[in-house]
Amino acid sequence: MYKKFFLVLLSLLALVLTLSLRPVLAENQNKNKDDESFSPPEIEGTYDVPGHPNMKVRVFIYRIKERGRPSPSPTPITTPVCGLDDPNSSAPDGITGYHLPTSWKYNLNPGSVPSSVGSSNLQAIATSSFASWTNEIPGTMTITKRADTDANRAKFDRQNIIAWGRTSSSALAVTYTWYNTYTKEFVDVDTIMNNSVPWSWSGSETCAYPDSYDAQNILTHELGHWMGMDDMKTDEFVDNTMYGWGSTKEAKKDTLTKGDIAGLKTIPTY
Repeated sequence: MYKKFFLVLLSLLALVLTLSLRPVLAENQNKNKDDESFSPPEIEGTYDVPGHPNMKVRVFIYRIKERGRPSPSPTPITTPVCGLDDPNSSAPDGITGYHLPTSWKYNLNPGSVPSSVGSSNLQAIATSSFASWTNEIPGTMTITKRADTDANRAKFDRQNIIAWGRTSSSALAVTYTWYNTYTKEFVDVDTIMNNSVPWSWSGSETCAYPDSYDAQNILTHELGHWMGMDDMKTDEFVDNTMYGWGSTKEAKKDTLTKGDIAGLKTIPTY
């Protein structure tokens, strides 16, 4: 009699416990789903990543140097200005303290590229921009392209994207770097170029189009953050690729200065 009563009581307790846990389980499942779509704010700084206590995300914003930013011209300028200076600098860049692993893959979004740059040119621009960095540390890492993507928003989804998308009006580009706080290695990186400013591509560090921003000039700076480089914002770094302000009619940051290379080589893994 007592045994039967005890078994019934246990069954009722089990049922109550199961019903009470269902909302918690559902909440945790949704929380995990939300973690994967977490998008950090477009504000410079370092942030916690929900659901991932051993990870942080740092946001870098490449600012427009001009006081009044140019608007896209209704009549595209078809001839670049050439003979521009490409000065060197020995001022050594700072580093962030984290870096890419030795093997890395990235995704491009050709569909997001402005017509003034050309979607078919994105691969060449990305390849040249990566090479500016990796050529200085030969044999230390492998970077390869994965399938194209239509993603144009930064989130922790294991895609490492280069795309044009929406950013604040004062930003030329924003790079989001998710990293493991123990290993100091990146686990996800996204660069979003501002699709509301005028863009061009000259393919030369001494030629650039007036009143527009050279895609390779800007992307090479952004990929410096992928490597583990910090922004440098004082006047002594004005010629460095990692100088934190971008200008129109500029292509000199396609190539690294002595100071950029010196900073890169202080990253322990390289």
